[in-house]
Amino acid sequence: MLLGSVEAGGTKFVCAVGNEDYRIIDKTKFPTTTPEETLQKTVDYFKKFPELKAISIASFGPIELRQNSPKYGYITNTPKPGWANTDFVGRLKRDFDVPIYWTTDVNGSAYGEYVIATLFNEKINSLVYYTIGTGVGAGAIVNGHFIGDLGHPEMGHVRLKRHPDDLDFKGICPFHGDCLEGLVAGPTFEARTGKKGQDIPLTDHVWDIMAFYVAQAAIQVTLILRPAKIVFGGGVVSEAFLKKVRAQFKELLNNYVDVGDVDKYIVMPLVKENGSATVGDFALALKEYNK
Repeated sequence: MLLGSVEAGGTKFVCAVGNEDYRIIDKTKFPTTTPEETLQKTVDYFKKFPELKAISIASFGPIELRQNSPKYGYITNTPKPGWANTDFVGRLKRDFDVPIYWTTDVNGSAYGEYVIATLFNEKINSLVYYTIGTGVGAGAIVNGHFIGDLGHPEMGHVRLKRHPDDLDFKGICPFHGDCLEGLVAGPTFEARTGKKGQDIPLTDHVWDIMAFYVAQAAIQVTLILRPAKIVFGGGVVSEAFLKKVRAQFKELLNNYVDVGDVDKYIVMPLVKENGSATVGDFALALKEYNK
């Protein structure tokens, strides 16, 4: 059985075809340009696979997930230029008469990590997946289901206590300024220092400031949801950075609740090269097909 995956990011699209064992058979990627050009490339790619049985889309947002809404399947009020009010699912349905699952990019990644953890015999019922890259977002799985009723979570836009050495930085979020995304997304490195993140050594104090904010986000979701583990992915995240996050997490949480071994609680993705969303998409497409 052939299943389709669209990981729709604000910078690039990753389209893939796989099977019910979540193995990639073919994959392509291309830059996110205009909706018309990018979605046409998506359609053209999947037309090469006429035996496709279902597609899952994990998209940047915000998106409309409520199926009773006239805007279901749309990217809504995104800051991505030109993409606000884009009928993503409707565009694909014009060319493909197959079930289409629609969710956020981070939900797709969370589901991929949940599925792989289950295959690895990790006995977990819940997890939270954060991506920290061009933007920041998180998806949460509880008892095998996504959380959210009126819409999907927007954990990248929570407010945080400011680091005392970072009070002059106003943040880069166009909606909130210094929310989590506005303080730790990849572009904040250049906004703070004039250098890209990959050019700043881990010994630079800016990484300690970033870890302080990310640890607060981990504490918030720990105390609200009490997940089995928190996964951090995205271009900003490395194991060396997570060591700083874990240290800040321990200090700020101050043993208030038990999370077990912090090294096993705050972790990198099981799926390498930020491929969690593709695995999640295959699983969600299969689930949609079997409805």
